[in-house]
Amino acid sequence: MILGLRTAIYPVPDLAAGKAFYSAVLGVAPYFDEPYYVGYQVGGFELGLLPDETPHADGCEALWGVADADAAYAQLLALGAKPLVPVKDVGGGIRVADVLDPFGNRFSIIENPHFDAKSVR
Repeated sequence: MILGLRTAIYPVPDLAAGKAFYSAVLGVAPYFDEPYYVGYQVGGFELGLLPDETPHADGCEALWGVADADAAYAQLLALGAKPLVPVKDVGGGIRVADVLDPFGNRFSIIENPHFDAKSVR
């Protein structure tokens, strides 16, 4: 079911400041730059900035790749996870969802037809 890590999302209360910091840290400009999300390609994976969110010390949100978000979401629920955010399209054919594992941890999935495994370093 799980294909591997795809995306790590960092909440930033100020998107312009977040872009400036992460562009300097990563040494690249974002490949996707919209008011609602900024994405960087990093070694074949994505580092995303989510604006107007509250950062927290618990870390970023990791999204695990799946081939079919609906089937994976249903399987996670069948295995005892609790629904958190149902499958939703976030643009470009990319679909995401979140559950709480049986221990209360967020577990996020992403169906991303643009992911290129060959570009992973």
